[in-house]
Amino acid sequence: MKLAFSTLGVPGMPVPEVVRLAATHGYHGVELRAHPEEPLNLTTTAAERAAAREAFAAGGIEVLGVAGYVKVAEPGEDEPHVTEMRALVELAHDLGAGFVRVFPGGGTEQSGAEADATAERRLGLAAEHAAGLGVRILLETHDSHRTGAAATRVLGTVGHKSTGALWDTMHTWLGGEQPEESYLALAPYLGYVQVKDIASREDTTPLPLGAGVLPLGEVVEVLTREGWDGWLCWEYEKRWYADAADLAPLLGPGAEYLRRLLNEAA
Repeated sequence: MKLAFSTLGVPGMPVPEVVRLAATHGYHGVELRAHPEEPLNLTTTAAERAAAREAFAAGGIEVLGVAGYVKVAEPGEDEPHVTEMRALVELAHDLGAGFVRVFPGGGTEQSGAEADATAERRLGLAAEHAAGLGVRILLETHDSHRTGAAATRVLGTVGHKSTGALWDTMHTWLGGEQPEESYLALAPYLGYVQVKDIASREDTTPLPLGAGVLPLGEVVEVLTREGWDGWLCWEYEKRWYADAADLAPLLGPGAEYLRRLLNEAA
């Protein structure tokens, strides 16, 4: 498996510094947060995108994916959601990334079946555009669809090879699934896996990998046993927890911890 980290952990950091951090600490790639606060987002020009792609390639770092904020199941008109997904797909393509992350975001003012149908319809509308550019749109296990079982209700109906799942291991655990259950549900659709650690169900402040309660060893063991050889991406939510420790000094020990789990599982 290859290791990456999300730029959610280093908010606003310029591309050259992101490349340096990844290369210095033994990561193969990065997940780029596509938000107006960040250097790379939907307003980034073609020249800026090309320069960023060249910088990552020169440093030997792959852009794993673009993490967008579209909520595909939320109430409202389809057009803005589909348009933004297509724009995210184009950004990912321009940066050489294979994946785009979207959220479910189903609202409480609709039934679960209505939220599922909305997400299915919008993902289906964006999927052909993604296929044409060689990008997959991944529905993250999050908020209204935080378990593998919930995410696959949507993805199984969409049934398009250019859609898939992003397994956020914290949310499936908070949703009551064990790692093996989550993997079995998500395996046919799995794009990549986000790992992280937290203190408890009540306190989700990000911690160094291995310092909290999430069953990361079980996650890696299941993936290894099943022969999955994709990406493990550390999503450290520094942007949402200002008092959390800075990510940069934790990156080296975090990579060592993941490699130890991989060696033990093998």
